[in-house]
Amino acid sequence: MRSGESERDDAVLWDIACPQQPGRVPGVTMAGFADRGITTPGLRLIPHPAVTLVLVFGGTMAAEYATRRLQGSFLTGIGFGEAVRGLRAEGFEALQVRLSPLVAYAVLGPVVADLDGTAVVLEDVWGREAARLSEQLGERSSWQERFAWFDGWLTGRCAAASRVDAEIAWAWRRIVAARGTVRIERLAAELGWSRKRLWSRFRSQIGLPPKRAAKLVRFDHAVHGIVAGRDAAGVAADAGYTDQSHLHRDVAAFTSLTPATVVDEPFLAVDHIAWGWP
Repeated sequence: MRSGESERDDAVLWDIACPQQPGRVPGVTMAGFADRGITTPGLRLIPHPAVTLVLVFGGTMAAEYATRRLQGSFLTGIGFGEAVRGLRAEGFEALQVRLSPLVAYAVLGPVVADLDGTAVVLEDVWGREAARLSEQLGERSSWQERFAWFDGWLTGRCAAASRVDAEIAWAWRRIVAARGTVRIERLAAELGWSRKRLWSRFRSQIGLPPKRAAKLVRFDHAVHGIVAGRDAAGVAADAGYTDQSHLHRDVAAFTSLTPATVVDEPFLAVDHIAWGWP
């Protein structure tokens, strides 16, 4: 539900709230998640072309990811997608914030390059500031107040922050506008750069090499087309894949699933509620 305080759906694991007003920082989307008391022993986070903040301010949340233990608030790099094992959440409330890589660089700085598609505990990046943010969110009595307060915090942080280089911002926007189908060699040529220079500068500020970023953007549009009920062959053609098997390989590479099974993933099932996907 885009404008209300929350939405209930028996197929959804969480109660979800969305902002009633657009934020002041372009490239930022937010949604509030609250525990429904449904056991979730393992979840697969689907790769997405954004850096994601999960700020936990009520109850408890802990999970095992690879060799790391994620306790409380955490941060995922662009393109992160992994099975989260042993998830334990009780009575939690959390604000999830998706940051365009252009905004993420302003909010996080050069650390975006070090994330490299992984997840880290937010305290390891921001120290005491991570706990302070959670405390401030917990002091607000409604989701709309939380959205407004965090929007103000982001606006202030971005106002005084370093920006992605204009050339890299241009390249990212071209990739997004083309839904990942633009050739990286063409981007480099239009910039007057070598491919190596574009690769290095892009990765250091966006967090992925440009070819991988384009592949992720194309996958994201394709997988949401599948979830929306479109047939895989039509999605493959519209997304610029050479054929349906090419789409199948990308879905498998990003999720270890097939187009037929990825539609049942919880974190894709809620996207139409939390982020407005059709």
